[in-house]
Amino acid sequence: MSPTGLRRTRVLALANQKGGVGKTTTAINLGTALAAIGERVMIVDLDPQGNASTGLGIDERHHSTSDVLSGKVPFAAARVETNVPGLSVVPATIDLMAFERESMTASGRHYRLRDAIALMLAAEDPDKTTTYILIDCPPSLNLLTVSALAAADAVLVPLQCEFFALEGLAQLLSTVEEIRVRLNPKLLIHGVVLTMYDQRTTLADQVVDDVRRVLGDKVYATIIPRNVRVAESPSHGKPVLLYDYRCSGSQAYIRLASEVIERERRMRAA
Repeated sequence: MSPTGLRRTRVLALANQKGGVGKTTTAINLGTALAAIGERVMIVDLDPQGNASTGLGIDERHHSTSDVLSGKVPFAAARVETNVPGLSVVPATIDLMAFERESMTASGRHYRLRDAIALMLAAEDPDKTTTYILIDCPPSLNLLTVSALAAADAVLVPLQCEFFALEGLAQLLSTVEEIRVRLNPKLLIHGVVLTMYDQRTTLADQVVDDVRRVLGDKVYATIIPRNVRVAESPSHGKPVLLYDYRCSGSQAYIRLASEVIERERRMRAA
């Protein structure tokens, strides 16, 4: 049983249609931090660029999320263990782009990811159940992102501390509401995490204040700083917590993991 006392797997989609906001970095390092405190975590790389897979050091990809969504293999066959105990990843390849094109008119296309996850969880040993599934979405509101939102319990939104931080966020929140109405009535906004914060600039503080004023308690208290060690770690195929545990970025992701779990407790109580 998970140290949080949760038996039910929680599925979180990391989504933002803007690129370069730290979405993949957050998926990798939040997943690592959750695994470090005893959770059993699976990252589903749903971005055709496959950056989450690369950032976790996965070079050989015999099966991918495209194979799972196409029904060629189950999640269990595509899942790859990482160098982090308790953390696995289902890697992505460029084939996801072809899957999206080929599935645009297929019936039930929005639910393929949800159904594949359900099949995997039904087959798992109850004592070794995956406790968190983090879906790294592509930087667009396409079929892959909609499929992730249809499969998720909640959405975690990375938001960069820059001038245009709120640009497009309203569209994402509107999409989440539409998915809730049409495909997934349980879908919630888990929270917004501010990323790439540079304490040397007054603009960053202004963005933080603006986002908190607009979104209130939907914004996590933890802010992820702009940190060179976080930027370097993917080129070494390692989460930053393995690359440099003491750096400010690592410590921020540990705090974020604790906050995610605490927010889960409050959601459950509510």
